[in-house]
Amino acid sequence: MKIKFKPLIISILIALAVGGLSGFISMGSMDTYENLQRPALSPPSWVFPVVWTILFILMGIASYIVYMSNSDIKGKALKVYAIQLAVNFIWPLIFFNGQKYFLAFVWLLFLIVLIMETILLFKEVNKKAAILLIPYLLWTIFAGYLNISIYLLNR
Repeated sequence: MKIKFKPLIISILIALAVGGLSGFISMGSMDTYENLQRPALSPPSWVFPVVWTILFILMGIASYIVYMSNSDIKGKALKVYAIQLAVNFIWPLIFFNGQKYFLAFVWLLFLIVLIMETILLFKEVNKKAAILLIPYLLWTIFAGYLNISIYLLNR
């Protein structure tokens, strides 16, 4: 497949914009996070924007691969992808801005289910697109560990 740079860049920018806007809106609440009791394996705060930037770029590339395919289910796959992006956008607002840690955990479980559904649909379209989402799934599961631990440690 020949790379078409305009749709590739747009796909990456959409994913980065979702993460960037959510991060910008919740940025003022990061001080609260620094003051929470955090679990073992909790990375330093600077790791999160680095990892999320990489993950959003991978998501954008994966969505581009699906978008450029001729698959009959690409519309459905991209719809589920868009829904999980929207759910991803809301999680930091619940966790950081709202400080509703248990609700954020439940929301994260919903996101994990949507990511798995996206991976399965992307796999039907293109295996490489699905593989690009696996780090996102693993990081989100790790975020679930951090989220529920923060809830339990700060009640």
